Amino acid sequence: MMTLSFYELITAHPPTLYSIAQSVDAASVVDTINNNVSDKVTQKVSEYQIMTASAQQMVKDLTARVPYLVVAFVMFVLFWLFSIIFKKAVTKILGRRKRHQNLVTVFRRIGSALILFLGFMVAMIIAVPSFTPAKLIGGLGIGSVAIGFAFKDIFQNLLSGILLLLSEPFRIGDQIISGNFEGTVEDIQIRATTIRTYDGRRVVIPNSQLYTTPMMVNTAYSQRRLDFDVGIGYENDIEHAQQVILKAVQNASTVSHLAKPLVITKALADSSVVLTVLWFIEDGTQANRVASINEVMILVKRALDDAKISIPFPITTLEVNRPLALEIQRDKP
Repeated sequence: MMTLSFYELITAHPPTLYSIAQSVDAASVVDTINNNVSDKVTQKVSEYQIMTASAQQMVKDLTARVPYLVVAFVMFVLFWLFSIIFKKAVTKILGRRKRHQNLVTVFRRIGSALILFLGFMVAMIIAVPSFTPAKLIGGLGIGSVAIGFAFKDIFQNLLSGILLLLSEPFRIGDQIISGNFEGTVEDIQIRATTIRTYDGRRVVIPNSQLYTTPMMVNTAYSQRRLDFDVGIGYENDIEHAQQVILKAVQNASTVSHLAKPLVITKALADSSVVLTVLWFIEDGTQANRVASINEVMILVKRALDDAKISIPFPITTLEVNRPLALEIQRDKP
């Protein structure tokens, strides 16, 4: 048997050894790739198993909490129903009082809000055992400077609303003037007051504005005085004209008979003697005010016409000291 040395083996069969080397390198690469793929697959499988376990645990925990969530929801609904019953009871017991209706309103609304808040706290404690009111207050950061500045206007309106409801400068149904707005009060809430203007528009006024700025309540008293000016000619007797106007005003159906109407001389104007007619009405609402002014003006005008008392319009008198030369031109036929 012939024995070859290593050198002779290499020199005699170089292609065979090269092929073996190539085979060794390829196998090594394949093993490396397989190892990398195996590691990645193992990592993904591990992540998937963790996610699946977490999801299963969440579903399990949620399923275990379902009875508590149902009980919490039922408790909140019960407190909500109790708040409705509370408002109806307060309205039935105290709503028949004519005075301090605003106080009844604030008591009803604040009491209902407190009941709902208590129901929310009870429901949260049942649904989330680790929940406590201290954590809620700490999470909201109540008492911090930032919260105070952020809610300054809201707190100001809330406090003003409570003070307005307690002091009762006006009530629902009153007609008020605040700034450029005039109308009938529809609702007084803790934050704002809603009025309906005479042309049918709704205006929401913040309570802080109503509490800190001047406001006129037209229906605060049962009687309200109205007036208007009328001019008569200088050739007419003033006292006679006053008697004629006074009689006409007294015949008006909208004029109050509890207070005597007046007719006074206001001014000696350029073209007329100005008389001021004053009278009272029992209902100071805007609708009755407009109706009364319309009726009184019509009756006064009719009475002055029947008495042959003139109501002059502005007249300018031109006086000339010397004659003026006038040239009259006629169109030729």
